Amino acid sequence: MGNRLSKIYTRTGDAGTTGLGDGTRVTKDSLRIVAMGDVDELNSIIGLMLTEPISTKIRDCLTRVQHDLFDMGGELCMPGYVMIKAERVTALETQLDEWNDTLSPLKEFILPGGNRAATYCHLARTVCRRAERQMTTLNSHEKITEISLQYINRLSDLLFVLCRILNKEAGVPDVLWQNTHKPT
Repeated sequence: MGNRLSKIYTRTGDAGTTGLGDGTRVTKDSLRIVAMGDVDELNSIIGLMLTEPISTKIRDCLTRVQHDLFDMGGELCMPGYVMIKAERVTALETQLDEWNDTLSPLKEFILPGGNRAATYCHLARTVCRRAERQMTTLNSHEKITEISLQYINRLSDLLFVLCRILNKEAGVPDVLWQNTHKPT
């Protein structure tokens, strides 16, 4: 593979537009670009999680997710292009079920917190949900793949369970929401 980025700045975006992978120019605040940015931000937060001391199994899962998110960014960048396959959704579901089966049932809502890796994971989960909302909005205007929408939805579920797993592995309890507004 040759040099993909031989020059970092091109000045072509100085007027508020950017190029998609198919050469189309769009505004930098277009729905597609915002969705791409949310997916990229999510990938960056997962990279932050990977700087923490976590198990090899979690590290391997998150590394694969990073590659999937990069592929998803490619799909978003090139309208009509498909990179995320149904097998990746199934893989997330399998991992989610495996981890969730080791956790005690939740009886209360949990708040973001616990150890640092779990807190980063909660941040990733919220950005994932924002990316999903943005992709859903984009899909109502310009069709994107159904598999990518399924993937991002399942990923937010996986991240929620992973927050609990990270706390469990660190021996730190989840932070439970305290309902202070109980009816009298």
